[in-house]
Amino acid sequence: MQRQGSGGSAVIRFRAAGGILLLAHLLLVSWLTLRPLDVMWVTAPNLEPFAGIKADLALGPVEAARRISEGLLLLAPLGVLLPMAGGKLAVSPLASMARTVAAGALLSLGIELLQTGVPGQVVDVDSLLLNTVGVALAHLAVVPAGRSRLRRRQGRSAGGSSRRPRGTLLRDETSQGATPTIPRVGIAP
Repeated sequence: MQRQGSGGSAVIRFRAAGGILLLAHLLLVSWLTLRPLDVMWVTAPNLEPFAGIKADLALGPVEAARRISEGLLLLAPLGVLLPMAGGKLAVSPLASMARTVAAGALLSLGIELLQTGVPGQVVDVDSLLLNTVGVALAHLAVVPAGRSRLRRRQGRSAGGSSRRPRGTLLRDETSQGATPTIPRVGIAP
């Protein structure tokens, strides 16, 4: 087993903090979106993209800004917490963005599907769109700069340059070796 340096233990603590914050945020989102509401009437589900946003805009700028920002901000922390819980510094920014946005969209879809069975909650396709855009915006605003800063800090603590050649492993990543193969066994006659 390879011993972790101070940079490796910092990455592990960072991942653990990301996992704990991610769990706490998902519990809060679950409570906000999946609790039954005691309402006199329920609106019809919105399955037409942008119809709810158009309706919000018709309510005036202040109310529209409040409702649209609620949709954007509900899952936006996932844009930061998912990569933080992953804990990798040397990843493609485009791949990280794609993975994070896809995970955010799937979680939003899961919430919308679970809401079909919750009294007082209504399915809204615009919520799915706004939640996904919120995850993407948060990821773009924080993650690339944060990873860059952490890579520089890790490079300084290692005493070397902050750049590393492609294909080399960070301290917390270990090579697993070659992929094992299973020899072919003939079928008995």
